[in-house]
Amino acid sequence: MVNCRKILEMYFEGISQRTISSSTGHSRNTVSEVVQRAKKLGVESLDDTMTNPWLERFLFPEKQAIEKGYFPVDWEDVHKELQKKNVTLTLLHHEYAAEAREIGKIPYAYRTFCEKYGKYARKYKLTMPIRRKPGEIMEVDWAGSTLHIIDRSTGETIPAYVFIATLPFSQLSYVEAFLDMKSPNWLIAHIHAFEYFGGVPETIVPDNLKTGVTKALRGEPLLNESYRELADYYRTVIVPSRVRKPKDKPSVEGTVGYISRQIIASLRNYQCFHIEDLNQRIHEKLEEINSIDFQKRPGSRKKVFEEEEKSHLQQLPQTRYKLTEWKTAKVQLNYHIQVERMNYSVPYDYVRDQVDVRLTTDLIEVYFKETRIASHKRLKGEVGQFSTITDHMPDNHRLYLEHNPENNRKWAEAIGPSMMQFVSYILEMNTEKKALNILGTLRNLSTKYTDGELERATHTLLEISTNPTISVLKGVLVRGKKRKQKSSIDHRRNHANDHGFLRGAEYFGGDKR
Repeated sequence: MVNCRKILEMYFEGISQRTISSSTGHSRNTVSEVVQRAKKLGVESLDDTMTNPWLERFLFPEKQAIEKGYFPVDWEDVHKELQKKNVTLTLLHHEYAAEAREIGKIPYAYRTFCEKYGKYARKYKLTMPIRRKPGEIMEVDWAGSTLHIIDRSTGETIPAYVFIATLPFSQLSYVEAFLDMKSPNWLIAHIHAFEYFGGVPETIVPDNLKTGVTKALRGEPLLNESYRELADYYRTVIVPSRVRKPKDKPSVEGTVGYISRQIIASLRNYQCFHIEDLNQRIHEKLEEINSIDFQKRPGSRKKVFEEEEKSHLQQLPQTRYKLTEWKTAKVQLNYHIQVERMNYSVPYDYVRDQVDVRLTTDLIEVYFKETRIASHKRLKGEVGQFSTITDHMPDNHRLYLEHNPENNRKWAEAIGPSMMQFVSYILEMNTEKKALNILGTLRNLSTKYTDGELERATHTLLEISTNPTISVLKGVLVRGKKRKQKSSIDHRRNHANDHGFLRGAEYFGGDKR
């Protein structure tokens, strides 16, 4: 029999395989095979239960089956198959037995098959104690059990969800109740935990809940943007645990059970009407838990934290993180996006594009491909309000928006007193909508005539008519333009004759009589 325990004991002590071979009397190939099997099956240390027969059965199960004449089983393959949906040990044993009989071998009975698989599968339940560094990690999670508060007006029971943060080194914990588990409360809970601990750990280990992780990818999970910003602000790193792997954050998982027994269970019959009152009672219980002495080690959670861990935490920023939330929106045809039933404008070039929206307490910022394209003061109150920046509008929309009595008066005042008098007359004698239509026609004339021409024509119009209209003004402008053109032609002719530039027919030989 191969002395597997002796080989592994010497190997774990750092002795070379050549020396182990000489000491145990086994060949170097045998020693190498035992070491490699132990590495493959995750055996990194030995305890009293790992006797030599047990190790031989564990490391070389196929040899045990061959020695007894039974058809060997690939237990690693059995374990992998069981992880698939709807696959059972009964089905796998049936397939194994059928395969054995086809080649004339003896299969294990179902009971023996299950017992041997149970012994093999124990290695997946082994746990390895990990000594955490002080200030290295903060594990966070929501407790599965809830507390409650009572609505004073209706008597309705409202659930309160319990957030738990734990520092694995000292086991110091922070607990707080919230009325929901949405992103804002998730972020606020982290901020309060940092402030309770008086510092920030190097790493935060959350679960893969949607408020923290947008997409739980195996290699690099995609974090919620607000959660990532929080980590950047406090100069820490978020490393989500693997999906369905509670052992990645054992401290907080253990604390969840402990808190559930010590706090949640003790307050299950406590009646309160405000979340602040509930959190005050939770804080009192929490202080008791953090101050009580450990059973198997000296000191308490708070004492170990104060003496050994607190100094290793990073300092808090001077100002608290300003809570943000990220959303996506599509730019509508009216070059506005709708966020929480409020409308905010963006440059019209981005119509029909998807944009990212960053919301703070009093500000909304709009980003397109990580470039900020708009910002607005956050609207509050009645839903359906609009916040529109004129520069975001196309030119024709901007002109229409600016076409109002006040702007028309400013335009007339810039041209001259006669135009100002004429515009005031139009606004006084007509309804606003009709007056604006007339003024639109009037302002179109400014594209064909200069301000001086418009002012002189309006002055003439007001002198000759007691009921001035745009059509009469157009006639005055046309006649004035014709007089100007005729005057210019006559001036050029007189100027040409004065200087004798014209040559008669005699000069060109046209008059030969």
